[in-house]
Amino acid sequence: MESLGIPVETARLGNGLRVVVSPDRSAPVVLVGVYYRIGFRLEPEGRSGFAHLFEHMMFQGSENAGKMMHIRLVNASGGVLNGSTAYDYTNYFEVVPSNALDRMLWLEADRMRALDVTEENLRNQRDVVKEEVRVNVLNRPYGGFPWLDLPPVAYRRWPNAHNFYGDFEDLDAASLADVREFFRTYYTPRNAVLVIVGDVEPTEAFVLAERHFGPIPAGPEPPHADVDEKPPGEERRGVVEEKFGNLGGLAVGYYAPERRTEDWYALALADRALHGGRAGRVYRELVLERQVAVDTDGGINYSSGDLFDYTGPMLMTTRILHRPDFTTEAVLAAYDKVIDEFREKGTDADEMEQVRAKLKSDYYSALEAGSSIPRFGRMHYLACFSLFDDDPALVNTVLDHFADITPERVRESAARYLKPANRAMVERRPVKARPDLSGGGAQ
Repeated sequence: MESLGIPVETARLGNGLRVVVSPDRSAPVVLVGVYYRIGFRLEPEGRSGFAHLFEHMMFQGSENAGKMMHIRLVNASGGVLNGSTAYDYTNYFEVVPSNALDRMLWLEADRMRALDVTEENLRNQRDVVKEEVRVNVLNRPYGGFPWLDLPPVAYRRWPNAHNFYGDFEDLDAASLADVREFFRTYYTPRNAVLVIVGDVEPTEAFVLAERHFGPIPAGPEPPHADVDEKPPGEERRGVVEEKFGNLGGLAVGYYAPERRTEDWYALALADRALHGGRAGRVYRELVLERQVAVDTDGGINYSSGDLFDYTGPMLMTTRILHRPDFTTEAVLAAYDKVIDEFREKGTDADEMEQVRAKLKSDYYSALEAGSSIPRFGRMHYLACFSLFDDDPALVNTVLDHFADITPERVRESAARYLKPANRAMVERRPVKARPDLSGGGAQ
């Protein structure tokens, strides 16, 4: 695979802020993204949900831009904005006409320097977060399945295993001093990267970045959460009640190798062969052929991101919703048959080329239109490769490593990692009664 040739220019301000600029003159639009190296699993113990809480707090006004002004100014410029929280980062972005770049950098710098953390804002946003949990998890069919259900079963270290949305007890116990300390610790220039993509001259972008962000103090070196966790060498199982749906659910997560190692590249190709949408082996076998499941999906970093936007321990997860007339064990047996065949026989050259082509196509699509916003994916990957690898230029070359992986290497990686002693699973068990068909189906 050839280098993509995406222009990437970088600088580091005196306070430690990394600045990445990728000019693109195809439209008079710029994307501004600020990514902080704080996510679900990096928040301190006893502060569950703080990373997500701050995603909301950051829109409540800053010293020179009062409440709702940030949103109003972006909208008045003809732009859009949002933010999100993931395992290893929290991000904020604006997409605006290029003549509004100066204003956007001023807004982002003002809330990085002096967020308005008040008791009223904390109380309001804490209630918003709790209501979001109720709507998206507690009162929704299959809410949190499997991204909240599987980690507590798979992992033992608190950073990897805790409730990422946040326990209500932790959120309620948070004082104003706690929240301000969290902001001072993690929302600092030395813990962030600023990415500017679009209709801009790099020299101008660096000057504006220095003007707005340069005077902000670097802040303390954030504590590094100990997320290292070795596979347990045994299968782990858990059960979660499903209060609303009447279909059984099964999530199986295999401990993936360390990101960007040879085993990881090989398993990523195996992942695509197994979970490549309707053409993937799991969907084809369980839904179309054996008809034990009504839907399947999965992948590495499913469903919180993708191959490239995390760092640290990760699972290759399969999510299955199955027919009520099949037991969980019958569905698992059918699933294991697919996995065992892949472990034994692997893939051939033709399938490998199809998998590589699909991986390349998906990556290109993400670069150009991730999150349905043109070039959002470019901004996103530049930020992630900066935060996790200190090398934003990987956006051009990260696919190259997949070209050297042979079918035999994929089979070896699958044999090493896709085995029962290297996995955890969670059953979503409907509360509603269903027929006892132990031993029935999928034999």
